[in-house]
Amino acid sequence: MNTRQIILDTETTGLYPNSGDRMVEFAGLEMTNRRLTHRALHLYIHPGRDIPEDAAAVHGITLADLEAKNAPTFEQVGQQIADFLRGAELIIHNAKFDVGFLDMEFGRMGLPTVEGLGCTVTDTLGMARKMFPGQKASLDALCTRFDIDRSKRVFHGALIDCELLGEVYLAMTRGQYDLMDEYGGYGSEDDAAAKIQRPPSLKVLSAGEAELAEHEAYLDTLDKITAGKCLWRTEAGA
Repeated sequence: MNTRQIILDTETTGLYPNSGDRMVEFAGLEMTNRRLTHRALHLYIHPGRDIPEDAAAVHGITLADLEAKNAPTFEQVGQQIADFLRGAELIIHNAKFDVGFLDMEFGRMGLPTVEGLGCTVTDTLGMARKMFPGQKASLDALCTRFDIDRSKRVFHGALIDCELLGEVYLAMTRGQYDLMDEYGGYGSEDDAAAKIQRPPSLKVLSAGEAELAEHEAYLDTLDKITAGKCLWRTEAGA
């Protein structure tokens, strides 16, 4: 898997991109091969309008804060955001909201939409609702489900939410990958044996107690994700 992915989140002045609300924060973290690349884009953005108190209570961003930071307008950074996103798979929680604001802001500048930039979108909210029907699917709820520490999330900041969402996404999709996919995708055990030539001098080292405990903890996580259908334990008859 070599797809360039971007974990993305935004904060805004309100809920309605087509009724005058604007973006006040953008964050994106790049990931390839299920690993963060440390390439990121994080921007505070002056909305050119007031920020209602109820919105500021959610994300903690006030107009005074943005003016103190000398935050740019979207028109000043929109091209930078578009170039960062171009051609990537966007991982977003409640994607309709963020894509709606991005498309609105891009449209004001005459830039392409998210789709026009060649991006695809994966909505982790929709994924969670399919995986855990009838249960809470908020980012907080998913962090609790997957034992992800969210103690630093005082407000709904775009950057901290991206960091948490990255961990949630990896936990949600861990069951989609196995060792054969990662190391060549062999079709059968016979094929794998034929491909791997083990030298006679190769030493076999048994796992220690700490490694075995770590492995069991990992399988416990897979069981939680797959509702007790972890293939390793199922095929081993555990």
